[in-house]
Amino acid sequence: MSIDLSTLSVKELNSLISTAKKQQAKLSKRAPITQVRAKLIKIAVAEGYSIEELFGGAAASTTAAGKRGRKPGPKPGRKLGKVPPKYRNPANPKETWTGRGKQPRWLASLLSKGKKAEEFLIKAIKK
Repeated sequence: MSIDLSTLSVKELNSLISTAKKQQAKLSKRAPITQVRAKLIKIAVAEGYSIEELFGGAAASTTAAGKRGRKPGPKPGRKLGKVPPKYRNPANPKETWTGRGKQPRWLASLLSKGKKAEEFLIKAIKK
């Protein structure tokens, strides 16, 4: 957040300073996160739970998905292996595309200019 202080009046500056001091006091009264985390772990263990059981994974804060009752993490489904690239950008040979997923911008722009995808195929190296 960036505030241009040169455009504020004296009254607005005083209000900003007072709000900032209140926020600083509020934050300084909080215990360090490591202490709070240790307390939570201690309470969970005393009740016979682990943090993973209670929060569904790592001991990080709950996410929006966790609040709705879903387990956070990768979506279930078929696992696809690594695929070698099929297309290469002629202007920048480091840019390649496997043919899976959304077309990269460089290929989409070349195709919109009338080129064909076959022109950018990477030639297979024969052994």
